[in-house]
Amino acid sequence: MKKSKLLMIIGPLLMMGLFFFPLWNITLEAPQYPTPLGMNIHINKFSDVHDFDIKNINLMNHYVGMKYIPESIPEFKLFPIVIGVMVILGVLIGIFANYKWFIVWFIVMSVLGIAGIYDFYLWEYDYGHNLDPKAIMSFKNPDGSPMGFQPPLLGTKHILNFIAHSYPRTGAYLMFSGMVLTVVAFFIGKKEAKAGN
Repeated sequence: MKKSKLLMIIGPLLMMGLFFFPLWNITLEAPQYPTPLGMNIHINKFSDVHDFDIKNINLMNHYVGMKYIPESIPEFKLFPIVIGVMVILGVLIGIFANYKWFIVWFIVMSVLGIAGIYDFYLWEYDYGHNLDPKAIMSFKNPDGSPMGFQPPLLGTKHILNFIAHSYPRTGAYLMFSGMVLTVVAFFIGKKEAKAGN
């Protein structure tokens, strides 16, 4: 088997790591929590970093009117199907298709990834800004508008006395590595095609 085809098969298979490892993590640090509170985001669920972290985050957020973090969201049903289909398509393309299809797969996967990130941003925005007006505590910006509590999409952000961190985890790194391999496979396949002429 050609090297390009082998890489094109391995790339999508690496994305199977999304079914076993977290995709993203949000961690909250504050003086009142010696051990930071953390939430892992998988393609099909939220999970605690430490026991009861999500419960504690929900209790804390309740005071400022934020929604509870649900056990499930509609995306958790869709994302595993999308990833599964893309893995199967990638492997089939690697086995049977011309190298030009490698970059097509990469572009489609990139569009889906961007759509997923945008959906995550919208969820975070709603979570941090759509507050209950009857909340126990109400915080205002200097201009008098309600303060938002949206965690960062990527990076670190100060929210009142909390420091929120939002960073990719193992699943995201495996997905990114797999996608990079498919681009490498495309260029190697192009070189192989020229050498064969």
